[in-house]
Amino acid sequence: MLSAVLGLLSGNSLAADKRVPSSDLEVQMSYAPVVKRAAPAVVNIYTKRVIKTRSYSPFANDPFFQRFFGNRFGGAPRQRIERSLGSGVIVKNDGVIVTNFHVINGADEITVALSDRREFDAEVILSDEKADLAVLRIKTDGEMLPTLQFANSDKIEVGDLVLAIGNPFGVGQTVTSGIVSALARTQVSKQDYQFFIQTDAAVNPGNSGGALIGMDGALIGINTAIFSRSGGSNGIGFAIPANMVRHVVNSALSEGKLVRPWFGGSGQAVTSDIAESLGFDRPGGILVDDIFPGGPADKAGLKPGDVILKLDDKEVSNPQALHYYTGLETVGGTIPLEILRGEEKKILTVPLEAAPEDPPRNITTLEGDHLFYGMKLANLSPAYSQEIGTNVYEQGVIVLNVPRAVMRRTSVRRGDVFKSVNDNKVRTIKDIKAELDKDPANIEFTLNRSGRQVECIIRVKGKSYCK
Repeated sequence: MLSAVLGLLSGNSLAADKRVPSSDLEVQMSYAPVVKRAAPAVVNIYTKRVIKTRSYSPFANDPFFQRFFGNRFGGAPRQRIERSLGSGVIVKNDGVIVTNFHVINGADEITVALSDRREFDAEVILSDEKADLAVLRIKTDGEMLPTLQFANSDKIEVGDLVLAIGNPFGVGQTVTSGIVSALARTQVSKQDYQFFIQTDAAVNPGNSGGALIGMDGALIGINTAIFSRSGGSNGIGFAIPANMVRHVVNSALSEGKLVRPWFGGSGQAVTSDIAESLGFDRPGGILVDDIFPGGPADKAGLKPGDVILKLDDKEVSNPQALHYYTGLETVGGTIPLEILRGEEKKILTVPLEAAPEDPPRNITTLEGDHLFYGMKLANLSPAYSQEIGTNVYEQGVIVLNVPRAVMRRTSVRRGDVFKSVNDNKVRTIKDIKAELDKDPANIEFTLNRSGRQVECIIRVKGKSYCK
């Protein structure tokens, strides 16, 4: 177990010393040297958010009282303070800290408490909801703080010993031990870049944003989630791999923003059934089923029916892996893609490009005397779809907000995508406006609602329905 600790103390690398305990003496060794070196770089994060509410009188919506007293019963504004806690890791000695996005999301004040109990106000220099990461900075007045170095998370193996350090339940800094239980876990959360390290080291509420370290004391992941029905640790915790964390931190410090390249193609994992139909001896890879015209995959020569095997010499067995490894790259340059076309293996060169915003989003609130008055719309493009987390291949106009009265009258909901109006294809908001100008009181349209097609006929006078 702790021969790796001996390796740390003697200066040997973890990779060269990775083995199970061979004597009672080794079993009795301590994690203390690793913890002493790593723990000072793990901090507690406290956030405060002001929630504004309004108290309402029971007479506020009574037409009789409104007739005589107007809106005087609307109620006085009130506010309450919502507090939360989490953990973070110092990754640069001048006060740069990484934590989870969900730890600081919506916070009005962020306070960082170091291991020596000193507290600092923190500012957010970059937040990445898609990866559930945020980069903070505290002012240290030139003082150099202890840090954790990034490990290469691609080198982590199932069975490696790990320590989780954080502030569970706000009780104070706590260290738990375990192993890497699995790699490349997906379908764990709603994050866009799901490719988690799974561990059985106890991870509890408050551990979010804390460190998952190896026996060399390097950061292999940021603890982010637990799989639990009770809210406590059941031996299934998840961490964001250090390679993704490093990429986000470097982007924050170099440009102050994060622009990821997009692949411009989609597909499905080659399952046992698909493998059999393709004549493969085993499942693996991604069967390409869609290519965005003019996108990076199209420029590389990828075609529907190709099977993607590797990206930059890394095996990809599902779309999440392809999405993750593409997201680790920076815009500019190229990346090799190994595919199988028929019975022939090929190496394609994929350009690393930012998703285009064509057409421009043109966020618009519709005005005028028509059925869609007050509806807030935006044009979809690969860039905007990537930003809001919708299908990057979807074309049309997305609904961002709908007044309640309009929603009741038209059945249009937030998140719907207009595909056609009066049998004319919708590409931009301009197309919808043109049809509304022709007949503002009667309209037929088709929506994409979470992958389901909805057809509506709306009349100011006469029968209206959606199906």
